[in-house]
Formats: sequence, C-alpha cells, structure tokens
Amino acid sequence: MYIRVLTTAMLLSLSLSTFATSKFVVAHRGASGYLPEHTLPAKALAFAQGADYLEQDIVMTKDDQLLVLHGLTLDNVTDVATRFPKRAREDGHFYAIDFTLSELKTLQATTAFHYSDGKAVPEYSNRFPVFKSSFHLHTFQEEIEFIQGLNFSTGKNVGIFPEIKAPWFHMKEGKDITMKVLSVLKEYGYTTKEDNIYLQCFDANELKRIKTVLGPSLGMNVKLVQLIAYTNWGETQEKTNGKWVNYNYDWMLKPEGIKLIAQYADAISPYYGMLLHNKPGETSVTSNGITAIAHAEHIQVIPFYVLSDRLPKYAKNVNQLFQILYRNENVDGLFTDFPDKAVDYLKDTKQ
Repeated sequence: MYIRVLTTAMLLSLSLSTFATSKFVVAHRGASGYLPEHTLPAKALAFAQGADYLEQDIVMTKDDQLLVLHGLTLDNVTDVATRFPKRAREDGHFYAIDFTLSELKTLQATTAFHYSDGKAVPEYSNRFPVFKSSFHLHTFQEEIEFIQGLNFSTGKNVGIFPEIKAPWFHMKEGKDITMKVLSVLKEYGYTTKEDNIYLQCFDANELKRIKTVLGPSLGMNVKLVQLIAYTNWGETQEKTNGKWVNYNYDWMLKPEGIKLIAQYADAISPYYGMLLHNKPGETSVTSNGITAIAHAEHIQVIPFYVLSDRLPKYAKNVNQLFQILYRNENVDGLFTDFPDKAVDYLKDTKQ
C-alpha cells in the first residue's frame, strides 16, 4: 500500500478546497445492524433513521431477473439448503443464478449465519435472531419502487447506491448484468449525475465499459464508484490469454492509480482501513494520504463499512471511528450497518 506523509494543514487544504458538500451516510445493505440485510424492512428502517442513500447489491436469477442479494450465493442468508437441498453446485454452494425468481421468492431470508454442527450460528451475536419472524428476497425494481414510494409519501429524497455484483461471473454464465442494470435505472429515471444515485462496482473494466460504451449508447451518465478490494479477496476476475484469473487491485491505491480512476469514475470506495496506517498492536492511527490525493483529482472518497459491533482496536467506540473518518480523514460519505449512529454523529458535530 502506498504511504505518504502529509501534514494536517496539507490534508485539510487539499480536501476542503475540493469538496464543500455535506457529509453523507450510506446504509450498508439497509439498517443491517438491526434487521436482516437487504430486506425491505431493513431498507425502511434505514430510510426512517435518516440515511442519505440505501445500498442495493444486485445479482441475476436463472430467468434474467435482478435480485437484491449481497453475494452470488444464498447459503448464509436464506433457508435454501433445507428447501432445495439438491440444488448446490459441486463446490457445495447454492447460487442465485441457478434459481428462478419464483423459486427465490419462496425462501426465508434471515440474518447472516453459518452452520456449525448442523446448527445455524449468527455471524453477529447481538443482531436480529436467525430465522425469526418473516423476511423475503426481492427484485431491484421492487426496491426502487419502494424507495421512490417512500420519497413520495414523506417528501424526502433518499438516493440509491446499487452495486453490480461480479460482472465477470455473470458473463461466464452468459448474462450481461451491467446492461440489465442500466436499462432498469433508465426506466426509473436515473440517467444523469444530477440524479440521486451512485453506481458502484469492483470491476474497473466494467466501469470503463459503462463510461465509454454502454452509458453513451443509452444516453446515460450517472455517478460511478470504483470499489477497491484487497487483491487476495478474489473479488474480481478478468480474462487473460483465454483464462479467467484473479484481478490485481494493488495499483488503485497509488497516486498514479487514483489519477487513472479519475478518468472514468466519480468516487472511490475502499475498505476504510485502506485509508489509514495502523501498526499491529498500536492504538494510534494516521492517514495514508489517499483521501487527499483523491480529492486533488476531484473524486470523492466513500469507504465501506463501519460496524459499531466490530470496531478496530484504535477506536474505543463508533463515534471515535466516525471522527477519524468523517473529520480527520475528511471522507465524503461512508457505509455503515448502523445508519442512525452515523446520522446522529453528523448532527451532533454539525458536519
């Protein structure tokens, strides 16, 4: 990772001179700290808690519908293993793309979990209990209509923050998820940078395709966000010499890399730890200078994702982490499972 020493004055002058807009809150999969992720109740709660944007992760179904689901597989957020036990692939996972929308609608959605000795164990012990109450999956169109309906009935203007999940995977399955997503966005009136949407993806090549090919062909030019992963996460693949290989993200956190991203994207969204320098065992944290470099290139910085129930050692509480990111680092917005806490922080500090 690139590390640059910058004084506080340099950071503030670079960042504040570039962006004078107010800070914002992105509800990560909805109010997922309180209700099962990517369910409409979780989105409704995030809306009511004052989030500025609600996130939608999007995958495709067997019958070419757009499903709101964080990952490609259904294993850890639904009862698919008990309802369709013979539908797993050779790797043991149940992929949404192998099911029709009508089949997916029969599943019970729940808080993230994993199986241990045949029992469902929650990933977060203090969140909504696993397989309690009744939650279900829904389409991208259904969520857009839900949010637009709430905006209409409340007079608010909460935005959407969709992510196109793994275009490379869908391409291997013979599906152009990006074109489908853009077509739906256009249908619902999200076509320009002035519209209340950020469209995000980990796939740099696909974002470039949107910027230079698909967007112009559809008369669209929405704000694009380059998500940044650690290379060893295996988030994206690309075809090289006829083979699909793991994509290398290392270039993205260097000054020249950020300059390249600025040619096709309006913002970067790295894991928030990528913006900070913290030595193992130490409680102090300093800036890597990435945010200031991005602002100097006139792109925003919107890191993911703050969890008040899983804090880094250098933050005693979630407000301290908000302070580090919103004020010290001067990020433009951030993702959080607890949008109410971020909204309260920004109100209390008048940012």
